[in-house]
Amino acid sequence: MFLHENNGKAAEAMIFYTDIFPNSKIGSILKYGDGIAPDPNEKPENIQHAHFEIDGYSLFCLDYSYDHPFDFNEGISLVVMTDTQEQTDHLWNNLNADGGRESMCGWLKDKYGVSWQIVPKKLLQLMNGEDHEKGAKVMQAMMKMQKIIISDLETAYNS
Repeated sequence: MFLHENNGKAAEAMIFYTDIFPNSKIGSILKYGDGIAPDPNEKPENIQHAHFEIDGYSLFCLDYSYDHPFDFNEGISLVVMTDTQEQTDHLWNNLNADGGRESMCGWLKDKYGVSWQIVPKKLLQLMNGEDHEKGAKVMQAMMKMQKIIISDLETAYNS
Protein backbone atom coordinates (compact mmCIF):
# COMPACT_ATOMS: atom_id res chain seq x y z
CA MET A 1 0.00 0.00 0.00
CA PHE A 2 1.63 3.20 -1.17
CA LEU A 3 0.72 5.79 1.47
CA HIS A 4 1.83 9.21 2.62
CA GLU A 5 4.75 10.51 0.50
CA ASN A 6 4.56 7.35 -1.65
CA ASN A 7 0.90 7.80 -2.53
CA GLY A 8 0.61 7.91 -6.32
CA LYS A 9 3.86 5.97 -6.85
CA ALA A 10 2.52 2.40 -7.15
CA ALA A 11 2.73 2.38 -10.97
CA GLU A 12 6.23 3.85 -10.87
CA ALA A 13 7.30 1.25 -8.30
CA MET A 14 6.00 -1.64 -10.41
CA ILE A 15 8.10 -0.44 -13.34
CA PHE A 16 11.11 0.06 -11.05
CA TYR A 17 10.91 -3.50 -9.68
CA THR A 18 10.11 -5.27 -12.95
CA ASP A 19 13.03 -3.51 -14.65
CA ILE A 20 15.47 -4.72 -11.96
CA PHE A 21 14.45 -8.36 -11.62
CA PRO A 22 14.56 -10.94 -14.42
CA ASN A 23 11.40 -12.86 -15.34
CA SER A 24 9.20 -10.01 -14.14
CA LYS A 25 6.12 -8.37 -15.60
CA ILE A 26 3.26 -6.05 -14.84
CA GLY A 27 -0.15 -7.70 -14.93
CA SER A 28 -3.59 -6.20 -14.45
CA ILE A 29 -4.03 -2.60 -13.31
CA LEU A 30 -7.24 -0.98 -12.07
CA LYS A 31 -7.13 2.76 -11.51
CA TYR A 32 -9.51 4.71 -9.31
CA GLY A 33 -10.75 6.55 -12.40
CA ASP A 34 -11.70 3.36 -14.23
CA GLY A 35 -15.28 3.66 -13.00
CA ILE A 36 -15.45 0.90 -10.39
CA ALA A 37 -16.54 2.43 -7.08
CA PRO A 38 -14.75 5.74 -7.66
CA ASP A 39 -13.50 7.39 -4.49
CA PRO A 40 -13.69 11.20 -4.61
CA ASN A 41 -10.66 11.42 -2.31
CA GLU A 42 -8.45 9.49 -4.72
CA LYS A 43 -6.84 10.79 -7.90
CA PRO A 44 -8.28 9.00 -10.95
CA GLU A 45 -4.80 8.04 -12.20
CA ASN A 46 -3.84 6.37 -8.90
CA ILE A 47 -3.80 2.58 -8.64
CA GLN A 48 -6.79 1.02 -6.90
CA HIS A 49 -5.47 -2.51 -7.40
CA ALA A 50 -2.60 -3.90 -9.46
CA HIS A 51 -0.84 -7.22 -9.91
CA PHE A 52 2.79 -7.66 -10.91
CA GLU A 53 5.36 -10.43 -10.80
CA ILE A 54 8.96 -10.23 -9.62
CA ASP A 55 10.93 -13.20 -10.87
CA GLY A 56 7.78 -15.31 -10.90
CA TYR A 57 6.45 -14.22 -7.47
CA SER A 58 3.03 -12.52 -7.49
CA LEU A 59 2.75 -9.19 -5.71
CA PHE A 60 -0.09 -6.71 -5.46
CA CYS A 61 -0.08 -3.00 -4.75
CA LEU A 62 -2.28 0.07 -4.52
CA ASP A 63 -2.15 3.78 -3.85
CA TYR A 64 -4.12 5.04 -0.86
CA SER A 65 -4.75 8.65 0.16
CA TYR A 66 -6.18 8.05 3.62
CA ASP A 67 -3.91 8.37 6.62
CA HIS A 68 -2.77 5.25 8.45
CA PRO A 69 -0.44 4.87 11.42
CA PHE A 70 1.69 2.42 9.41
CA ASP A 71 3.87 2.56 6.36
CA PHE A 72 6.60 0.37 4.88
CA ASN A 73 9.01 -0.67 7.63
CA GLU A 74 11.43 -3.41 8.62
CA GLY A 75 8.59 -5.50 10.05
CA ILE A 76 8.19 -6.95 6.57
CA SER A 77 11.06 -7.39 4.17
CA LEU A 78 11.62 -9.19 0.92
CA VAL A 79 14.54 -11.62 1.02
CA VAL A 80 16.27 -12.38 -2.26
CA MET A 81 18.74 -15.25 -2.42
CA THR A 82 21.45 -14.72 -5.04
CA ASP A 83 23.74 -17.17 -6.81
CA THR A 84 26.69 -14.90 -7.62
CA GLN A 85 28.38 -11.68 -6.56
CA GLU A 86 27.37 -10.18 -9.90
CA GLN A 87 23.71 -10.88 -9.18
CA THR A 88 24.10 -9.55 -5.61
CA ASP A 89 25.74 -6.36 -6.91
CA HIS A 90 23.06 -5.85 -9.59
CA LEU A 91 20.18 -6.10 -7.13
CA TRP A 92 21.94 -4.15 -4.37
CA ASN A 93 23.00 -1.29 -6.63
CA ASN A 94 19.66 -0.97 -8.41
CA LEU A 95 17.46 -1.23 -5.32
CA ASN A 96 19.65 1.40 -3.62
CA ALA A 97 19.43 3.78 -6.59
CA ASP A 98 17.76 7.18 -6.43
CA GLY A 99 17.36 7.48 -2.68
CA GLY A 100 17.61 3.94 -1.35
CA ARG A 101 19.46 3.43 1.94
CA GLU A 102 22.00 0.77 2.76
CA SER A 103 21.89 -0.91 6.13
CA MET A 104 23.88 -3.76 7.64
CA CYS A 105 24.09 -7.50 6.90
CA GLY A 106 22.65 -7.33 3.41
CA TRP A 107 19.67 -5.16 4.38
CA LEU A 108 18.58 -2.08 2.48
CA LYS A 109 15.54 0.10 1.94
CA ASP A 110 14.67 1.11 -1.58
CA LYS A 111 13.55 4.62 -2.52
CA TYR A 112 9.96 3.77 -1.52
CA GLY A 113 10.97 2.53 1.93
CA VAL A 114 10.47 -1.17 1.16
CA SER A 115 12.96 -3.31 3.08
CA TRP A 116 15.00 -5.94 1.23
CA GLN A 117 17.66 -8.38 2.27
CA ILE A 118 19.99 -9.45 -0.53
CA VAL A 119 21.64 -12.70 0.58
CA PRO A 120 24.13 -14.75 -1.42
CA LYS A 121 23.38 -18.47 -1.04
CA LYS A 122 27.09 -18.91 -0.36
CA LEU A 123 26.63 -17.15 3.00
CA LEU A 124 24.30 -19.89 4.22
CA GLN A 125 26.53 -22.62 2.84
CA LEU A 126 29.58 -21.27 4.65
CA MET A 127 27.77 -20.51 7.92
CA ASN A 128 25.99 -23.85 8.12
CA GLY A 129 28.84 -26.19 7.26
CA GLU A 130 30.16 -28.90 9.52
CA ASP A 131 32.94 -26.68 10.91
CA HIS A 132 31.07 -24.47 13.38
CA GLU A 133 34.15 -22.40 14.20
CA LYS A 134 34.57 -21.43 10.54
CA GLY A 135 30.82 -20.73 10.33
CA ALA A 136 31.15 -18.37 13.29
CA LYS A 137 33.99 -16.51 11.51
CA VAL A 138 31.77 -16.10 8.46
CA MET A 139 28.96 -14.78 10.64
CA GLN A 140 31.31 -12.27 12.29
CA ALA A 141 32.54 -11.11 8.88
CA MET A 142 28.97 -10.71 7.59
CA MET A 143 27.97 -8.67 10.63
CA LYS A 144 30.50 -5.99 9.60
CA MET A 145 29.23 -5.73 6.01
CA GLN A 146 26.53 -3.68 4.41
CA LYS A 147 26.38 -5.37 1.00
CA ILE A 148 27.50 -8.97 1.42
CA ILE A 149 30.74 -9.73 -0.41
CA ILE A 150 31.17 -13.43 -1.17
CA SER A 151 34.97 -13.30 -1.50
CA ASP A 152 35.26 -11.68 1.95
CA LEU A 153 33.09 -14.44 3.42
CA GLU A 154 35.31 -17.06 1.82
CA THR A 155 38.40 -15.33 3.20
CA ALA A 156 36.90 -15.38 6.69
CA TYR A 157 36.00 -19.05 6.31
CA ASN A 158 39.52 -19.97 5.21
CA SER A 159 41.38 -17.85 7.79
